[in-house]
Amino acid sequence: MRPCGARPNCVSSESCAAARRVAPFTIASRTGEAWAALRRLVASLPRVRIVEQTPRYLHAEARSRVFGFVDDLEFELHPDARRIGVRSAARAGYWDFGVNRRRVERLRRRLARAGMVTP
Repeated sequence: MRPCGARPNCVSSESCAAARRVAPFTIASRTGEAWAALRRLVASLPRVRIVEQTPRYLHAEARSRVFGFVDDLEFELHPDARRIGVRSAARAGYWDFGVNRRRVERLRRRLARAGMVTP
């Protein structure tokens, strides 16, 4: 996954900066099931398109409803650590008004309700 840049429009589980850090998704089920559930969930989101996927990496583009701005969503499976790294970042603009953090936390809640990750 790419690192967050200097602008406050990105969150990542790999970031050292507290303001940009989000917790990775901690897998609570079988690793393959959690990864498949994440892929299905991301594919089902409105205005989201998966652009790249491998057995351990997923990259999707999310378009904003009003202006069509593109945000990048990245996920990286770490099966031995039983976690999924996550990054959500706006491609344009300086500030994202918290959109990317809220998106990541909504995904976490939905996966947790399904028993795939811890809340």
